[in-house]
Amino acid sequence: MNVKPTTARTRKSDVPYDPKDKAATQKYWEEATAHQGVGELRAKRGRPAKPPEEGKEQIALRVDKDVLEWYRAQGAGWQTRMNAVLKAFRDAAG
Repeated sequence: MNVKPTTARTRKSDVPYDPKDKAATQKYWEEATAHQGVGELRAKRGRPAKPPEEGKEQIALRVDKDVLEWYRAQGAGWQTRMNAVLKAFRDAAG
């Protein structure tokens, strides 16, 4: 049987049950949230996936240096703002 030993250095708060009491150990772990592995935990990280029609596409776009510097000087989110300007122009052009 593989038993993780506890030592005198183990803080009481690290082990909220008596590890020598099998029933207490089983009761503690019955209340734990079960998961299917690391993939399930990683899937919850980051932003939720968007539908394909709402996704972004990476392109190479050449713009004048002064235009790019101006957008970057606006701070975080400059690419999103640039995209909004392009959308507004598209919608205005009709």
